[in-house]
Amino acid sequence: MKNSIDIKRFSGPALSQRLDDVARLRITVFREFPYLYDGDMEYERKYLQTYMRCPEAVVVVAFDNGTVVGASTGIPMANEEPAFRKPFEENGYDPARVFYCAESVLRKEYRGQGAGVRFFEERETHARTLGGFDWIGFCAVVRPCDHPLRPPNYQPLDRFWQKRGYTKHPRLQAQFTWKDTDQSEPTSKALEFWLKSLD
Repeated sequence: MKNSIDIKRFSGPALSQRLDDVARLRITVFREFPYLYDGDMEYERKYLQTYMRCPEAVVVVAFDNGTVVGASTGIPMANEEPAFRKPFEENGYDPARVFYCAESVLRKEYRGQGAGVRFFEERETHARTLGGFDWIGFCAVVRPCDHPLRPPNYQPLDRFWQKRGYTKHPRLQAQFTWKDTDQSEPTSKALEFWLKSLD
């Protein structure tokens, strides 16, 4: 039996009511492969302050009977951390012309029911409404195929992203540091960008 999912988009002051929901979901969902992120609420709240400070940011939230089960965020790349802007600046892209789709997190039992598609649609609509962007994109962590924590039934999301019109740009790579669930110290990870034209 499918779950009943309601999708709503929030921006401006309403973001403050949803960022803790995003933080909790990030900690839960990103513990899974391929991110293996060992997060905590203190760091998450600090990280998400970027969205609070930016009036053009957006949070798309999935509800099941009022309970938050998924969330997706977006922000103009010019407002993101230097680590994300750097590969664009080094490869001839103007970060001010890029809308960045940060996280999409959804509880396992709600996957495959259309929420992921809606997350992309809502953020693209938001970016087009703001105007001034040539590109919309996101990044995904790069993990080796023989990673010891890769589940036997793991399916990369490449086909899903391609169906949404996004193309991988291997030259656009950011480096970001976090602690994996099986490690004692944070390590640097490579993240590859996928882009879609907003023309």
